[in-house]
Amino acid sequence: MPPRAQQPAPDHIASYYAASSLPQPELPVLKGEVLADVCVVGGGFSGLNTALELAERGLSVVLLEAHRIGWGASGRNGGQLIRGVGHGLDQFTNVIGVDGVRQMKLMGLEAVEIVRQRIERFQIPCDLTWGYCDLANKPRDLEGFAEDAEELRSLGYRYETRLLQAHEMHTVVGSTRYVGGLIDMGSGHLHPLNLALGEAAAAQRLGVQLFEQSAVTRIDYGPEVKVHTAGGAVRANTLVLGCNAYLNNLNPELSGKVLPAGSYIIATEPLSEEQAHALLPQNMAVCDQRVALDYYRLSADRRLLFGGACHYSGRDPKDIAAYMRPKMLDVFPQLGAVRIDYQWGGMIGIGANRLPQIGRLKDQPNVYYAQAYSGHGVNATHLAGKLLAEAISGQHSGGFDLFAKVPHITFPGGKHLRSPLLALGMLWHQLKELV
Repeated sequence: MPPRAQQPAPDHIASYYAASSLPQPELPVLKGEVLADVCVVGGGFSGLNTALELAERGLSVVLLEAHRIGWGASGRNGGQLIRGVGHGLDQFTNVIGVDGVRQMKLMGLEAVEIVRQRIERFQIPCDLTWGYCDLANKPRDLEGFAEDAEELRSLGYRYETRLLQAHEMHTVVGSTRYVGGLIDMGSGHLHPLNLALGEAAAAQRLGVQLFEQSAVTRIDYGPEVKVHTAGGAVRANTLVLGCNAYLNNLNPELSGKVLPAGSYIIATEPLSEEQAHALLPQNMAVCDQRVALDYYRLSADRRLLFGGACHYSGRDPKDIAAYMRPKMLDVFPQLGAVRIDYQWGGMIGIGANRLPQIGRLKDQPNVYYAQAYSGHGVNATHLAGKLLAEAISGQHSGGFDLFAKVPHITFPGGKHLRSPLLALGMLWHQLKELV
Protein backbone atom coordinates (compact mmCIF):
# COMPACT_ATOMS: atom_id res chain seq x y z
CA MET A 1 0.00 0.00 0.00
CA PRO A 2 1.24 3.53 -0.67
CA PRO A 3 2.32 5.42 2.45
CA ARG A 4 -0.16 8.23 1.87
CA ALA A 5 -2.27 9.18 -1.08
CA GLN A 6 -2.59 12.79 -2.16
CA GLN A 7 -5.97 14.14 -1.09
CA PRO A 8 -7.81 15.45 -4.16
CA ALA A 9 -9.60 18.75 -4.29
CA PRO A 10 -13.36 18.40 -4.97
CA ASP A 11 -12.97 18.81 -8.74
CA HIS A 12 -9.88 16.65 -9.00
CA ILE A 13 -10.35 13.05 -10.12
CA ALA A 14 -7.95 10.87 -8.12
CA SER A 15 -5.21 9.49 -10.36
CA TYR A 16 -2.93 6.49 -10.22
CA TYR A 17 -0.16 8.94 -9.37
CA ALA A 18 -2.06 10.27 -6.36
CA ALA A 19 -2.68 6.72 -5.15
CA SER A 20 1.00 5.74 -5.48
CA SER A 21 2.70 8.98 -4.46
CA LEU A 22 5.42 9.64 -1.95
CA PRO A 23 4.25 10.82 1.48
CA GLN A 24 3.08 14.39 1.08
CA PRO A 25 3.41 16.50 4.20
CA GLU A 26 0.70 18.97 5.04
CA LEU A 27 2.00 22.40 4.08
CA PRO A 28 0.64 25.50 5.83
CA VAL A 29 -2.05 27.84 4.54
CA LEU A 30 -0.84 31.42 4.18
CA LYS A 31 -1.97 33.54 7.12
CA GLY A 32 -0.92 37.10 7.67
CA GLU A 33 1.60 39.05 5.65
CA VAL A 34 5.03 37.77 4.59
CA LEU A 35 7.88 39.40 2.70
CA ALA A 36 10.10 37.89 -0.01
CA ASP A 37 12.33 38.85 -2.89
CA VAL A 38 10.09 36.83 -5.22
CA CYS A 39 6.54 35.52 -4.95
CA VAL A 40 5.81 32.52 -7.17
CA VAL A 41 2.19 31.57 -7.91
CA GLY A 42 1.67 27.93 -8.86
CA GLY A 43 2.89 24.74 -7.20
CA GLY A 44 3.55 22.73 -10.36
CA PHE A 45 6.79 22.18 -12.23
CA SER A 46 7.01 25.79 -13.46
CA GLY A 47 6.67 27.31 -10.03
CA LEU A 48 8.69 24.71 -8.16
CA ASN A 49 11.63 24.86 -10.53
CA THR A 50 11.65 28.65 -10.67
CA ALA A 51 11.64 28.69 -6.87
CA LEU A 52 14.46 26.14 -6.71
CA GLU A 53 16.60 28.03 -9.19
CA LEU A 54 16.02 31.35 -7.42
CA ALA A 55 16.80 29.89 -4.00
CA GLU A 56 20.03 28.44 -5.36
CA ARG A 57 20.94 31.99 -6.43
CA GLY A 58 20.37 33.33 -2.92
CA LEU A 59 16.94 34.97 -3.30
CA SER A 60 14.15 34.58 -0.75
CA VAL A 61 11.07 32.96 -2.28
CA VAL A 62 7.45 32.40 -1.24
CA LEU A 63 5.39 29.96 -3.35
CA LEU A 64 1.59 29.93 -3.27
CA GLU A 65 -0.45 26.94 -4.45
CA ALA A 66 -4.26 27.05 -4.65
CA HIS A 67 -4.67 23.31 -3.96
CA ARG A 68 -1.83 20.84 -3.25
CA ILE A 69 1.67 20.62 -4.72
CA GLY A 70 1.45 18.98 -8.16
CA TRP A 71 -2.37 19.23 -8.21
CA GLY A 72 -2.55 20.43 -11.83
CA ALA A 73 -0.97 19.06 -15.00
CA SER A 74 2.38 18.50 -13.26
CA GLY A 75 0.93 15.72 -11.13
CA ARG A 76 -1.53 14.23 -13.63
CA ASN A 77 0.27 14.06 -17.00
CA GLY A 78 1.45 11.07 -19.00
CA GLY A 79 4.86 11.08 -17.33
CA GLN A 80 6.71 11.26 -20.65
CA LEU A 81 10.04 13.09 -20.58
CA ILE A 82 10.65 13.93 -24.24
CA ARG A 83 13.25 16.13 -25.91
CA GLY A 84 12.16 19.42 -27.45
CA VAL A 85 10.23 22.51 -26.39
CA GLY A 86 7.91 23.19 -29.30
CA HIS A 87 6.51 22.23 -32.68
CA GLY A 88 7.99 23.56 -35.90
CA LEU A 89 10.57 25.92 -34.42
CA ASP A 90 11.75 26.97 -37.90
CA GLN A 91 8.59 29.10 -38.19
CA PHE A 92 10.23 31.61 -35.81
CA THR A 93 13.27 32.25 -38.00
CA ASN A 94 11.93 35.63 -39.09
CA VAL A 95 11.70 36.70 -35.43
CA ILE A 96 14.82 35.26 -33.79
CA GLY A 97 16.96 34.31 -36.79
CA VAL A 98 18.54 31.02 -37.85
CA ASP A 99 20.94 31.01 -34.92
CA GLY A 100 18.12 31.79 -32.50
CA VAL A 101 16.13 28.82 -33.76
CA ARG A 102 19.19 26.59 -33.38
CA GLN A 103 19.64 27.82 -29.81
CA MET A 104 16.01 26.98 -29.04
CA LYS A 105 16.49 23.49 -30.43
CA LEU A 106 19.56 23.03 -28.25
CA MET A 107 17.59 24.25 -25.24
CA GLY A 108 15.02 21.58 -26.05
CA LEU A 109 17.75 19.01 -25.48
CA GLU A 110 19.08 20.83 -22.41
CA ALA A 111 15.62 20.77 -20.85
CA VAL A 112 15.74 16.99 -20.44
CA GLU A 113 19.22 17.23 -18.94
CA ILE A 114 17.95 19.69 -16.33
CA VAL A 115 15.40 17.08 -15.21
CA ARG A 116 18.04 14.36 -15.20
CA GLN A 117 20.39 16.44 -13.08
CA ARG A 118 17.66 17.55 -10.67
CA ILE A 119 16.62 13.97 -9.99
CA GLU A 120 20.24 12.90 -9.48
CA ARG A 121 21.21 15.85 -7.28
CA PHE A 122 18.25 15.59 -4.93
CA GLN A 123 17.90 11.79 -5.17
CA ILE A 124 14.22 11.97 -6.07
CA PRO A 125 12.57 8.51 -6.30
CA CYS A 126 10.31 8.99 -9.32
CA ASP A 127 10.85 5.77 -11.34
CA LEU A 128 12.94 7.50 -14.02
CA THR A 129 13.34 5.13 -16.98
CA TRP A 130 15.18 5.94 -20.21
CA GLY A 131 13.88 5.05 -23.64
CA TYR A 132 11.21 6.61 -25.88
CA CYS A 133 9.84 5.90 -29.34
CA ASP A 134 7.89 8.12 -31.72
CA LEU A 135 5.35 5.95 -33.56
CA ALA A 136 4.60 6.46 -37.27
CA ASN A 137 0.95 6.10 -38.27
CA LYS A 138 1.67 6.76 -41.96
CA PRO A 139 4.73 6.59 -44.25
CA ARG A 140 4.99 10.39 -44.27
CA ASP A 141 5.48 10.28 -40.48
CA LEU A 142 8.50 8.05 -40.99
CA GLU A 143 9.91 10.52 -43.51
CA GLY A 144 9.62 13.21 -40.85
CA PHE A 145 11.40 10.98 -38.34
CA ALA A 146 14.34 10.62 -40.72
CA GLU A 147 14.60 14.41 -40.87
CA ASP A 148 14.37 14.59 -37.07
CA ALA A 149 17.18 12.07 -36.67
CA GLU A 150 19.39 13.99 -39.06
CA GLU A 151 18.71 17.23 -37.22
CA LEU A 152 19.57 15.64 -33.87
CA ARG A 153 22.91 14.52 -35.31
CA SER A 154 23.58 18.05 -36.56
CA LEU A 155 22.88 19.39 -33.05
CA GLY A 156 25.43 17.01 -31.56
CA TYR A 157 22.85 14.88 -29.73
CA ARG A 158 24.81 12.35 -27.69
CA TYR A 159 22.15 9.71 -27.13
CA GLU A 160 21.26 6.79 -29.38
CA THR A 161 18.57 7.43 -31.98
CA ARG A 162 17.47 4.79 -34.47
CA LEU A 163 14.84 4.61 -37.20
CA LEU A 164 12.64 1.52 -37.22
CA GLN A 165 10.79 0.10 -40.20
CA ALA A 166 7.44 -1.65 -39.96
CA HIS A 167 8.96 -5.12 -39.60
CA GLU A 168 11.02 -3.96 -36.61
CA MET A 169 8.21 -2.39 -34.60
CA HIS A 170 7.51 -5.59 -32.67
CA THR A 171 10.74 -4.95 -30.77
CA VAL A 172 9.19 -1.80 -29.24
CA VAL A 173 5.41 -2.26 -29.19
CA GLY A 174 3.15 -5.30 -29.37
CA SER A 175 0.78 -3.82 -31.94
CA THR A 176 0.51 -4.02 -35.72
CA ARG A 177 -0.87 -0.47 -35.90
CA TYR A 178 2.36 1.36 -36.80
CA VAL A 179 4.49 1.57 -39.95
CA GLY A 180 7.72 2.62 -38.24
CA GLY A 181 9.25 4.59 -35.43
CA LEU A 182 12.16 6.62 -34.08
CA ILE A 183 13.87 5.41 -30.92
CA ASP A 184 15.42 8.05 -28.67
CA MET A 185 17.38 6.80 -25.67
CA GLY A 186 17.84 10.34 -24.34
CA SER A 187 14.12 10.64 -23.56
CA GLY A 188 12.05 8.46 -21.26
CA HIS A 189 9.35 8.39 -18.59
CA LEU A 190 8.79 8.89 -14.87
CA HIS A 191 6.25 9.32 -12.05
CA PRO A 192 5.47 13.04 -12.42
CA LEU A 193 3.76 13.64 -9.09
CA ASN A 194 6.66 12.08 -7.20
CA LEU A 195 9.03 14.31 -9.15
CA ALA A 196 7.00 17.37 -8.13
CA LEU A 197 6.87 16.28 -4.49
CA GLY A 198 10.61 15.64 -4.49
CA GLU A 199 11.29 19.05 -5.95
CA ALA A 200 9.02 20.68 -3.37
CA ALA A 201 10.99 19.00 -0.58
CA ALA A 202 14.25 20.15 -2.16
CA ALA A 203 12.92 23.71 -2.41
CA GLN A 204 12.02 23.69 1.26
CA ARG A 205 15.51 22.53 2.19
CA LEU A 206 16.85 25.50 0.24
CA GLY A 207 14.68 27.89 2.24
CA VAL A 208 11.63 28.37 -0.03
CA GLN A 209 8.42 28.99 1.93
CA LEU A 210 5.63 26.83 0.44
CA PHE A 211 1.95 27.45 1.13
CA GLU A 212 -0.90 25.19 -0.03
CA GLN A 213 -4.67 25.80 -0.14
CA SER A 214 -3.73 29.46 -0.65
CA ALA A 215 -5.45 30.58 -3.84
CA VAL A 216 -4.56 34.06 -5.03
CA THR A 217 -7.58 36.37 -4.97
CA ARG A 218 -6.03 39.65 -6.10
CA ILE A 219 -2.73 41.12 -7.21
CA ASP A 220 -1.71 44.71 -6.55
CA TYR A 221 0.87 45.57 -9.19
CA GLY A 222 3.61 48.15 -8.83
CA PRO A 223 7.33 48.45 -8.04
CA GLU A 224 6.47 46.15 -5.12
CA VAL A 225 3.73 43.61 -5.80
CA LYS A 226 1.24 42.55 -3.17
CA VAL A 227 -0.34 39.15 -3.74
CA HIS A 228 -3.50 38.54 -1.74
CA THR A 229 -5.06 35.26 -0.60
CA ALA A 230 -8.13 34.69 1.55
CA GLY A 231 -5.99 34.55 4.68
CA GLY A 232 -2.97 36.69 3.99
CA ALA A 233 -0.71 38.45 1.52
CA VAL A 234 2.82 38.33 0.13
CA ARG A 235 4.80 41.49 -0.57
CA ALA A 236 7.65 40.98 -3.02
CA ASN A 237 9.86 42.83 -5.46
CA THR A 238 9.13 40.32 -8.22
CA LEU A 239 6.18 38.11 -9.14
CA VAL A 240 6.20 34.90 -11.19
CA LEU A 241 2.94 33.49 -12.58
CA GLY A 242 3.30 29.76 -13.26
CA CYS A 243 -0.33 28.61 -13.34
CA ASN A 244 -0.50 27.55 -17.01
CA ALA A 245 -3.96 26.14 -17.87
CA TYR A 246 -5.23 26.95 -14.37
CA LEU A 247 -4.47 30.68 -14.51
CA ASN A 248 -8.19 31.41 -15.10
CA ASN A 249 -8.83 35.17 -14.79
CA LEU A 250 -6.00 35.93 -12.40
CA ASN A 251 -4.33 37.83 -15.23
CA PRO A 252 -6.64 38.23 -18.27
CA GLU A 253 -3.79 39.31 -20.57
CA LEU A 254 -1.98 36.01 -20.05
CA SER A 255 -5.00 33.73 -19.72
CA GLY A 256 -6.23 34.80 -23.17
CA LYS A 257 -3.02 33.44 -24.74
CA VAL A 258 -3.30 29.93 -23.33
CA LEU A 259 -6.10 27.50 -24.08
CA PRO A 260 -6.89 24.84 -21.45
CA ALA A 261 -7.30 21.50 -23.24
CA GLY A 262 -8.37 18.27 -21.58
CA SER A 263 -6.20 15.17 -21.75
CA TYR A 264 -7.21 11.82 -20.25
CA ILE A 265 -5.49 8.71 -18.95
CA ILE A 266 -6.52 5.24 -17.81
CA ALA A 267 -4.40 2.80 -15.83
CA THR A 268 -4.95 -0.93 -16.01
CA GLU A 269 -4.64 -3.39 -13.17
CA PRO A 270 -1.04 -4.61 -12.67
CA LEU A 271 -0.02 -6.87 -15.54
CA SER A 272 2.11 -9.99 -15.39
CA GLU A 273 5.71 -9.72 -16.53
CA GLU A 274 4.77 -11.69 -19.65
CA GLN A 275 1.84 -9.38 -20.46
CA ALA A 276 3.87 -6.23 -19.90
CA HIS A 277 6.76 -7.48 -22.04
CA ALA A 278 4.34 -8.36 -24.85
CA LEU A 279 2.98 -4.79 -24.89
CA LEU A 280 6.20 -2.80 -24.53
CA PRO A 281 9.20 -5.15 -24.76
CA GLN A 282 11.78 -2.44 -23.94
CA ASN A 283 9.65 -0.57 -21.38
CA MET A 284 9.73 2.60 -23.48
CA ALA A 285 7.31 5.50 -23.45
CA VAL A 286 5.67 5.90 -26.85
CA CYS A 287 3.50 8.42 -28.68
CA ASP A 288 1.88 8.42 -32.11
CA GLN A 289 1.59 11.34 -34.55
CA ARG A 290 -2.15 11.98 -34.87
CA VAL A 291 -3.85 15.22 -33.80
CA ALA A 292 -5.85 13.28 -31.18
CA LEU A 293 -2.72 11.39 -30.26
CA ASP A 294 -2.28 8.23 -28.19
CA TYR A 295 0.56 8.11 -25.66
CA TYR A 296 1.26 5.24 -23.33
CA ARG A 297 3.84 3.52 -21.16
CA LEU A 298 4.23 1.06 -18.29
CA SER A 299 4.30 2.13 -14.65
CA ALA A 300 6.85 0.75 -12.20
CA ASP A 301 4.27 -1.81 -11.02
CA ARG A 302 3.55 -2.89 -14.61
CA ARG A 303 0.26 -1.11 -15.25
CA LEU A 304 -0.38 0.18 -18.75
CA LEU A 305 -0.95 3.93 -18.53
CA PHE A 306 -2.79 4.86 -21.73
CA GLY A 307 -3.59 8.48 -22.49
CA GLY A 308 -4.55 10.95 -25.15
CA ALA A 309 -7.79 12.23 -26.71
CA CYS A 310 -6.88 15.88 -26.31
CA HIS A 311 -10.17 17.81 -25.99
CA TYR A 312 -10.43 21.45 -27.00
CA SER A 313 -14.17 21.65 -26.47
CA GLY A 314 -13.96 22.44 -22.76
CA ARG A 315 -16.25 19.48 -21.95
CA ASP A 316 -14.83 16.39 -20.24
CA PRO A 317 -16.13 12.88 -20.95
CA LYS A 318 -18.68 11.75 -18.33
CA ASP A 319 -16.90 8.39 -18.07
CA ILE A 320 -13.21 8.62 -18.90
CA ALA A 321 -12.64 4.85 -18.79
CA ALA A 322 -15.54 4.20 -21.17
CA TYR A 323 -14.16 6.87 -23.50
CA MET A 324 -10.51 5.77 -23.41
CA ARG A 325 -10.79 1.98 -23.19
CA PRO A 326 -11.86 1.53 -26.86
CA LYS A 327 -8.85 3.59 -27.92
CA MET A 328 -6.59 1.32 -25.87
CA LEU A 329 -8.20 -1.78 -27.37
CA ASP A 330 -7.68 -0.44 -30.89
CA VAL A 331 -3.96 -0.61 -30.15
CA PHE A 332 -3.95 -3.66 -27.86
CA PRO A 333 -7.03 -5.84 -28.50
CA GLN A 334 -5.40 -8.51 -26.32
CA LEU A 335 -6.28 -6.41 -23.24
CA GLY A 336 -10.03 -6.99 -23.61
CA ALA A 337 -10.28 -8.81 -20.29
CA VAL A 338 -7.98 -6.50 -18.33
CA ARG A 339 -9.50 -4.34 -15.60
CA ILE A 340 -9.16 -0.54 -15.53
CA ASP A 341 -8.20 0.52 -12.00
CA TYR A 342 -7.80 4.28 -12.44
CA GLN A 343 -9.19 6.95 -14.74
CA TRP A 344 -8.44 10.66 -14.61
CA GLY A 345 -7.96 13.79 -16.64
CA GLY A 346 -6.68 17.32 -16.41
CA MET A 347 -5.93 20.46 -18.34
CA ILE A 348 -2.81 21.13 -20.35
CA GLY A 349 -2.06 24.62 -21.64
CA ILE A 350 -1.81 25.17 -25.38
CA GLY A 351 -0.63 28.28 -27.21
CA ALA A 352 -1.57 29.20 -30.76
CA ASN A 353 1.96 28.64 -32.11
CA ARG A 354 2.75 25.67 -29.82
CA LEU A 355 5.82 27.38 -28.33
CA PRO A 356 6.12 27.78 -24.55
CA GLN A 357 5.36 31.34 -23.51
CA ILE A 358 8.21 32.57 -21.30
CA GLY A 359 8.58 36.28 -20.64
CA ARG A 360 7.49 39.26 -18.57
CA LEU A 361 4.62 41.72 -18.82
CA LYS A 362 5.42 44.82 -20.87
CA ASP A 363 3.63 47.20 -18.54
CA GLN A 364 4.78 45.40 -15.38
CA PRO A 365 8.48 44.58 -15.84
CA ASN A 366 8.75 42.90 -12.44
CA VAL A 367 6.07 40.32 -13.36
CA TYR A 368 7.34 37.20 -15.14
CA TYR A 369 5.42 34.20 -16.48
CA ALA A 370 5.76 30.76 -18.04
CA GLN A 371 2.90 28.80 -19.62
CA ALA A 372 1.49 27.00 -22.69
CA TYR A 373 3.83 24.01 -22.97
CA SER A 374 1.53 22.22 -25.43
CA GLY A 375 2.38 18.70 -24.32
CA HIS A 376 6.11 19.16 -23.61
CA GLY A 377 5.61 20.33 -20.05
CA VAL A 378 7.68 17.86 -18.05
CA ASN A 379 10.94 19.08 -19.55
CA ALA A 380 10.02 22.57 -20.79
CA THR A 381 8.86 23.67 -17.33
CA HIS A 382 12.28 22.87 -15.94
CA LEU A 383 13.94 24.91 -18.67
CA ALA A 384 11.49 27.76 -18.01
CA GLY A 385 12.40 27.78 -14.33
CA LYS A 386 16.07 28.13 -15.18
CA LEU A 387 15.50 30.90 -17.72
CA LEU A 388 13.19 32.86 -15.41
CA ALA A 389 15.64 32.62 -12.52
CA GLU A 390 18.50 33.78 -14.74
CA ALA A 391 16.50 36.79 -15.89
CA ILE A 392 15.25 37.73 -12.42
CA SER A 393 18.70 37.43 -10.85
CA GLY A 394 20.38 39.37 -13.68
CA GLN A 395 22.30 36.36 -15.00
CA HIS A 396 20.96 36.49 -18.56
CA SER A 397 22.19 33.66 -20.75
CA GLY A 398 20.21 34.87 -23.76
CA GLY A 399 17.70 32.03 -23.64
CA PHE A 400 15.06 34.06 -21.83
CA ASP A 401 15.39 36.88 -24.36
CA LEU A 402 14.88 34.48 -27.27
CA PHE A 403 11.60 33.17 -25.87
CA ALA A 404 10.47 36.65 -24.85
CA LYS A 405 10.96 37.96 -28.40
CA VAL A 406 8.40 35.60 -29.92
CA PRO A 407 4.93 37.20 -30.03
CA HIS A 408 1.90 35.19 -28.89
CA ILE A 409 -1.60 35.95 -30.09
CA THR A 410 -4.69 36.05 -27.91
CA PHE A 411 -7.14 33.32 -28.88
CA PRO A 412 -10.18 34.81 -30.65
CA GLY A 413 -13.69 34.46 -29.33
CA GLY A 414 -13.10 35.42 -25.73
CA LYS A 415 -13.35 33.12 -22.74
CA HIS A 416 -16.48 31.27 -23.89
CA LEU A 417 -15.92 30.93 -27.64
CA ARG A 418 -12.20 30.28 -28.03
CA SER A 419 -12.44 26.59 -27.05
CA PRO A 420 -15.27 25.74 -29.51
CA LEU A 421 -13.52 27.66 -32.30
CA LEU A 422 -10.27 25.77 -31.75
CA ALA A 423 -12.17 22.48 -31.51
CA LEU A 424 -13.49 23.14 -35.02
CA GLY A 425 -9.96 23.84 -36.22
CA MET A 426 -8.67 20.62 -34.72
CA LEU A 427 -11.52 18.69 -36.34
CA TRP A 428 -10.33 20.02 -39.70
CA HIS A 429 -6.82 18.72 -39.04
CA GLN A 430 -8.21 15.33 -37.99
CA LEU A 431 -10.21 15.12 -41.23
CA LYS A 432 -7.03 15.89 -43.18
CA GLU A 433 -5.37 12.86 -41.52
CA LEU A 434 -7.90 10.62 -43.27
CA VAL A 435 -6.58 11.66 -46.69
